[in-house]
Amino acid sequence: MNASDLLKLYAEGNRDFSGVDLNGADLSGVSLIGVNLREANLIGVNFSRATLTNSDLSHAQLNWANMNFVKMSSAKLVDADLTKANLLGALMLKCKLPGARLSGANLRDVNLRGANLREVNFSSAFLQRINLREANLSGVNFNWANLDEARLSGAKLYGASFYGANFSRTFLRDLDLSGADLQGVNFSEARMGGANLEGANLVAADLREAHLRLVNLKGADLTGANLSKAYLDQTNMTWINLTKADLTDVDLSKATIKGATFNGAELTNTIFPSDGENFEVKKAS
Repeated sequence: MNASDLLKLYAEGNRDFSGVDLNGADLSGVSLIGVNLREANLIGVNFSRATLTNSDLSHAQLNWANMNFVKMSSAKLVDADLTKANLLGALMLKCKLPGARLSGANLRDVNLRGANLREVNFSSAFLQRINLREANLSGVNFNWANLDEARLSGAKLYGASFYGANFSRTFLRDLDLSGADLQGVNFSEARMGGANLEGANLVAADLREAHLRLVNLKGADLTGANLSKAYLDQTNMTWINLTKADLTDVDLSKATIKGATFNGAELTNTIFPSDGENFEVKKAS
């Protein structure tokens, strides 16, 4: 079937095009609201600026598809393959994408607020300025993904993986990342106020100039982490491991650091609490 045939049938009231082969078709700017394209071959299709609201593209092949500025809020893409697809500026509010493959895809400026992205593969994807607020990101693979300036406040991240990910300047307020493996992750200038990072692995993490007000870091391992110029107002750092960490120009005067370890840490211009009630650390001899 070609694009013209599909559009003609759609205009006649047909909506079920499951399993159709539209490899490389040009469907830019078309309106296909409520269409069924389950298991369709849509490899390399041009959906640029198309409207696919409430459509079903579950199990479809969308590798290398051009979906720039597509409107597809409330669409279903369960287990769809969007490897290396281009979704720049797409509007995808409350979409359902459990199990979808988006490795290497371009999702810059995409709005996926409230979407179900459980176990999605975002490895090596370009996610700059993506809106993932209130999304279900349980079990998501963010390995090597670039989330610079992304918004994730209110998202669920249980079981997600972050190896080599870039979260610089992201909005991560009030997230639960307790016990998460965040080793080596770049959180520079991230806004993480109120987040729960209790027991997290932040070894060698980059937290330069990060906003960590009211963050719970109790028992977290920040060995070798860079926290220079980080904002740590009222941060819970009880029993935290800061061995060989860089705390240059950090103000800890309002943080709780009972039982913290600072062995070999860089403490140039670091300000410690004057209140002995919140200040009990183990410094290198």
